[in-house]
Amino acid sequence: MRIISGNLKGKKIELPSDKSTRPLKDLTKESIFNIIQHSNLCKLELKKSNILDCFSGTGSFGLECISRGAKKVIFIENYEPAIQILEKNITNLKVQNICEIYRSNISNFFKNHNGSKFDLIFFDPPYKFKEINNIFKIIYENNLLDKNGIIILHRHKKSIEKLPVNFNQIESKIYGISKIIFYKSTY
Repeated sequence: MRIISGNLKGKKIELPSDKSTRPLKDLTKESIFNIIQHSNLCKLELKKSNILDCFSGTGSFGLECISRGAKKVIFIENYEPAIQILEKNITNLKVQNICEIYRSNISNFFKNHNGSKFDLIFFDPPYKFKEINNIFKIIYENNLLDKNGIIILHRHKKSIEKLPVNFNQIESKIYGISKIIFYKSTY
């Protein structure tokens, strides 16, 4: 797997050897960035953005954001083999100064986060993860998403998410077995 675009284009990203981590496919990743850059529904300027990459695995999404000019990426991951590869990828790409890794589950991160707002929050949880509604609720109640920010959720194409009324779905695309859904907050 490689970085698709930006100043790190073509650089290699290490992948896990086990099946516990599900890396985002390049075609899906490229489609996401095309929507971010070219859709009238998103008013997000990726350059200089603060990004939160949840369930980040080896970091392919957040690292792609860095390559395209993001100001800072916070990676949240609690599976140690994936964290080791994520750290290696960050070091190999020499982007340690604009990355943070939180070795935590997602709920603990949001309960303890009291920092800046995010322009983009990317969720790539295991398909069996059932706490999406609670996480979105915490994001809204703590005002963690910038007013022009977006949340991107990667799920199985057959999954049906019931989210708080405080978020509007602005786009949804299916790629193979994956479904990518874009949300904006109503505040």
